[in-house]
Amino acid sequence: MTTVRDLQEMAGETPITMLTAYDALTATIVDEAGVDVVLVGDSMGNAILGYDDTLPVTVDEVASRTGAVARGAEDALVVADMPFLSFGTDRAESVENAGRMLKEEGANAVKIESGPHTVELTEHLSNLGIPVMAHVGLTPQSVNQTGYTRQGTDEEQAKDIFDTAVAHEEAGAFACVLEHIPANLASHITESLTIPTIGIGAGPDCDGQVLVVNDAVGLSDWSPPFAEAFGNVREEFESAASDYVEAVQDGEFPAEEHSHVAEELDEFY
Repeated sequence: MTTVRDLQEMAGETPITMLTAYDALTATIVDEAGVDVVLVGDSMGNAILGYDDTLPVTVDEVASRTGAVARGAEDALVVADMPFLSFGTDRAESVENAGRMLKEEGANAVKIESGPHTVELTEHLSNLGIPVMAHVGLTPQSVNQTGYTRQGTDEEQAKDIFDTAVAHEEAGAFACVLEHIPANLASHITESLTIPTIGIGAGPDCDGQVLVVNDAVGLSDWSPPFAEAFGNVREEFESAASDYVEAVQDGEFPAEEHSHVAEELDEFY
């Protein structure tokens, strides 16, 4: 099974692969494909729960999905994404929420959207044995402040992102997600940190890459410009569902081979 230490040893040597998953079936598929890390992202808000953004996602929703993913993944490192306001407001509550993902649901680590306010918490969680993956750049939980636009495009922003990444490494984070920032900034951060960086819309020089699984397999009806679909699951899904409806309506399904007749019940009717 992939460990935090394994990921750290991969930095600069072997590209790290990470995909999201929100259920046991998907987790099993991506795990068997050889993905190093499965992220139970709060992106579930947009991807599967029908919300407009990630903000409504609750601790209970992440916990339930994390448990399912942990049961489906055998080899990949499972990381639970801490949802909006589940951390950073009260230290004891933050520890309880993060610890629940490991102790009760089977995660191996948590991810926290990072800022100056999460440095001490990262250190505290790490000291307690809760591995923390930091996340800088575009942080979707801050959508009401930043929108979904690229971050770090001016010198001041870039310095803030760089400083935040460094501070979280020093606080004990084992890896850092770099989202939707200029590739040259991501490259500079990657060169400066000893922990692995995992990019999403941050160029090719990060130690690894992550995508939302819906985008990666072509299930989404829209994907961000930095994503790529490596399949067309949506088209296949729509075709199969349409064929099912047609078969039922035409009386072709279920056929004789899909049914069982108990002869001993003949006299019952």
